[in-house]
Amino acid sequence: MAKKVMMKNDSIGLTKKGFHGFSWTYLFFGWLVPVVRGEISIGALHLVISVFTAGISQLIFSFLYNKQYTHRLIEKGYRFADTPENNAAAAEALGADLPVGTPAHA
Repeated sequence: MAKKVMMKNDSIGLTKKGFHGFSWTYLFFGWLVPVVRGEISIGALHLVISVFTAGISQLIFSFLYNKQYTHRLIEKGYRFADTPENNAAAAEALGADLPVGTPAHA
């Protein structure tokens, strides 16, 4: 089951939802999920892969997509901006470091 963590990019002032865990949304809607989240090129790549694997990749990507999406947000400058508990859980699940000064526990 996917878990949500709020993420904020301080340099541009945008807030987005990051996710970790199994993506039921991706399982049912496949390559449309990256497109809706604004990742057009990733969605196109997933569509091509899905066609070549007769849809089997959709099951595999259901386990991987949320983590990959959130890692891409981190690479774009987004940082965890949720409760300390959610930040710590997301960082642990994603294998990411919490920025210095972000409390891991309340």
